[in-house]
Amino acid sequence: MRIPLLLAATLSVAAAHAADPALGRTKASMVCAVCHGPTGMSMMPNAPHLAGQPAIYLVEQLKNYRSGKRAHEVMAVIAKPLTDAEIEDLAAWYASLQISVQAP
Repeated sequence: MRIPLLLAATLSVAAAHAADPALGRTKASMVCAVCHGPTGMSMMPNAPHLAGQPAIYLVEQLKNYRSGKRAHEVMAVIAKPLTDAEIEDLAAWYASLQISVQAP
């Protein structure tokens, strides 16, 4: 019985906020674009591309920066004030971006 209750609780929390890529795009243009580029494709050698990354990965990493589990001088400051909803929105925005790879 514990598993169905846990699953129900998890689903109800997830349903509480449906990630909004448009809100994520707005937030990203104000904060993230400086280092990660306006479309999530960084031109800086020490900032990763975010476009096309899976949302689940981006959520986990932003929460890790926010908590201090993952250390980075700049990202710690950027992620600290983010709410869970803002993190979900940012992740939805970057995950929604389509990228393509071409062999040389």
